[in-house]
Amino acid sequence: MDVLSLPLLSLILFVPSIAALVMLFFPAQQVKLIRWTAFLSSLIPFGLSLVLWFNFDPNQPGHQFVEKYVWYEAIGSSVHLGVDGLSLTMVLLTTLLTPLAILASFSITDRVKAYMILFLFLETGMLGVFLALDLLIFFVFWEIGLVPMYFLINQWGSANRNYASIKFMIYTMAGSLGLLLGIQLLGVLFRTFDLQIIVTEWNNVEGLLLGLPVETVKRVIFWAFVVAFAIKVPVWPFHTWLPDAHTEAPTAGSMILAGVLLKLGAYGFLRLVLPLYPQQAQEYAGALAFLAVAAIVFGAFAAYGQTDFKRLVAYSSVNHMGFVLLGIAAAAKATGTLDANIALNGAVLQMFNHGLSAAGMFFLVGVIYERAHTRNLKDFGGIFPIVPVYGSILIFTSMASLGLPGLAGFVSEFLVVRGAWPILTVYTAVAMLGLLFTGAYVLKAIREVLHGPLNEHWAHGDHRLSDIYPREVLVMAPLMVLLLWIGVYPVWILDVINKAMNMLF
Repeated sequence: MDVLSLPLLSLILFVPSIAALVMLFFPAQQVKLIRWTAFLSSLIPFGLSLVLWFNFDPNQPGHQFVEKYVWYEAIGSSVHLGVDGLSLTMVLLTTLLTPLAILASFSITDRVKAYMILFLFLETGMLGVFLALDLLIFFVFWEIGLVPMYFLINQWGSANRNYASIKFMIYTMAGSLGLLLGIQLLGVLFRTFDLQIIVTEWNNVEGLLLGLPVETVKRVIFWAFVVAFAIKVPVWPFHTWLPDAHTEAPTAGSMILAGVLLKLGAYGFLRLVLPLYPQQAQEYAGALAFLAVAAIVFGAFAAYGQTDFKRLVAYSSVNHMGFVLLGIAAAAKATGTLDANIALNGAVLQMFNHGLSAAGMFFLVGVIYERAHTRNLKDFGGIFPIVPVYGSILIFTSMASLGLPGLAGFVSEFLVVRGAWPILTVYTAVAMLGLLFTGAYVLKAIREVLHGPLNEHWAHGDHRLSDIYPREVLVMAPLMVLLLWIGVYPVWILDVINKAMNMLF
């Protein structure tokens, strides 16, 4: 059978949920069976994503592998799926990180069945956002992803998990309200929720809508979308849910939260805000750039001030995602120029690279926490001789997060800065302060954990730390390979991203 003749996008989207439903009938005591079923089921979408990647034609305009099924004909909504270079990159990231997060969760012993089922439903929710070409379906999957993450934090999180999970839910639901109202308004105006039709017709609307000038209506919906996506990214000052959610979430939950869920907001900017509201985006590009630079600088300062290792990595996500929004703001300001395209390439690549490095960093924090039962940086010190393999992997991943030349983070941040500099010079110059402190907080974390005088508490007796296990190395290996490969030879992914950005804007 020809694999390409199958409904690949539907399979990628629904296989995790089908596996989750099957697992409902597994005895809860069969922990090993449940773990391996979840892991192997999550590998199927990854394998199909590789089939998509190698059969995707970056030179072909529009979406590919398109599927469309009638869902709610009366209001013009359908299950319309498709991928272009932007969504394909995010699908690949999601399907790669999910099996790694499930493999990282093999140490979970409490209610394993419910945990794994929630993880598989979460994968479907995330993939649906990236694959949907219908705004109502986009919103449905946007909301579906909230529920499993809420329960993962609330049931398997740390001591303050109730507060963190409720805060996460309230923030994201508050943003979603404006998003839903904006989508409903578009659906009423155009009698369809098909994104491709709305993008084409929306920019040609003139006169009055709802008794108001078109530009006023557009401006209102623009800000409704911006706030929803800014909360998800998250952008300062909407970021305060993130450190709490990250700190309290189980290790694999933090990996997916940082690796994929934060990308949903940036994806919303690229897929909906810039194509639907180019004039408004250009008008308010300075405001977006200000929020981006605030996230970069304050995120770096806040990370440097942390003593909790996991909280430090959480604030680093605010810092790194600020560069994504800076690239988007530059593109909004000067759409169609070479500099804007370079900034956009950097923003999308930064989304992918941050997904790899942040997932790796949160996993490594979880590894040391499982052994030491503390995340306080002051409690460690000089443990490199005890855990040399762990220490080497931590330094490598930290350098990728820092943006060391030769590793992935450097390429994407360089492209954002290079593209944004001629367009938003002052904002980019201020962002360099955040870049400086990125090095400061990363080096601080490495110094506190690995270097300096050895804390004898971890060297002897029951408290002696064991080095990283082979299963844990297996989780990190694909991330490290990709971080190095993109750093040395980024053209394999940049070619797909660049051609998609050229066609999209």
